[in-house]
Amino acid sequence: MYELDAAVTHAINAPAGANPMLDFLMLWSSAIGVPVLVLAVALQWWRRTDRQRTRHVLVAAGLSFLLGLALNQVILLFVHRLRPYDGGVTHLLIAPSADYSFPSDHATATFAIAAAFLLHGMRRIGLWFLAGAILVTVSRVYIGTHYMSDVLGGALTGVAAAMLVLAVYREGTRADRLITGIL
Repeated sequence: MYELDAAVTHAINAPAGANPMLDFLMLWSSAIGVPVLVLAVALQWWRRTDRQRTRHVLVAAGLSFLLGLALNQVILLFVHRLRPYDGGVTHLLIAPSADYSFPSDHATATFAIAAAFLLHGMRRIGLWFLAGAILVTVSRVYIGTHYMSDVLGGALTGVAAAMLVLAVYREGTRADRLITGIL
């Protein structure tokens, strides 16, 4: 299985360094993709249409984001996977990372947001967030910092976190009304 993972990772990373425009897009997506998606979520707090429902989904997206990243920290206690550039699989376009490769925090964060919107029935905006999540995760492989399985594992962690939040954080509860009533 490692051979397939390394081959796919290498294929995605192969054009890195050869096309300045594509390199710029991928470096930009990797560097500011997560903050841009978080900002896009936060700015919706003041939407006028279906305010209570939207705010509930925004809180669920934030909780999914945080839970996903917390789950990653637990996984990192048990899985110590080296980065693909350490194994000679990829050409690295950014400074090396000090932490382990699996799972990808970028993939977890972005897919947690997208999944929260999609699971709560906000399909149109959820698909936009999904497109952003895919761009960010592919960029992480392209720039050489993750294996493809790292970003797939991160995506699964993000989706799992969103599903857990959907099961626990219910719309219309006292806590939900308190949180969504702020501002």
